[in-house]
Amino acid sequence: MRPRRHQSAALVACALTALAVAGCSSGRPDGTAREGLYETVAGLDYNVFITRELNLRDAEDRGYYQGPEAPPGFALYGLFIQVCNNGHGFKTPNVTFTVEDSQGNRFHPVPLPANNLYAYRPRRLSRKACIPEAGSTAYNGPTGGALLLFKFSLPSLENRPLELLIDAPPGSPKPRFKRIELDI
Repeated sequence: MRPRRHQSAALVACALTALAVAGCSSGRPDGTAREGLYETVAGLDYNVFITRELNLRDAEDRGYYQGPEAPPGFALYGLFIQVCNNGHGFKTPNVTFTVEDSQGNRFHPVPLPANNLYAYRPRRLSRKACIPEAGSTAYNGPTGGALLLFKFSLPSLENRPLELLIDAPPGSPKPRFKRIELDI
């Protein structure tokens, strides 16, 4: 009788572990991922490290962007991302980034000047290479990622969740599309 009790206890423990692991998925049931986790698109791994509003009156935030402040009714947000080639061979990030609110309003990144040390700049990546490059200002900065800058209307910030859409062109390796819910 004793061995069966141990087997039953082991089965219960396994079932509870399986339930716990299943509850810790990387995203929502609709397939949308969460900020802070790596997601693969077209053979490269993307991670939104942090999303935060930029206050250009703050010394740290002025380092990220030296352009004009957001006009009344708008806010500037930085999405700090890392893109890595954890596969084989050379790969170039060839995706478009768009943020969409729950009402279907879409926002595209604000172009950043060539001298911006934090700006996301796609480049060919060898195996185990990342954007931002190890040792760079963006890599060693407090955010640890390359900057995608967005200007959102204030009403759109209430239309949560806001999601980053990462979309690779047809012919790219699958998966070619991913939604990541932003922590705004």
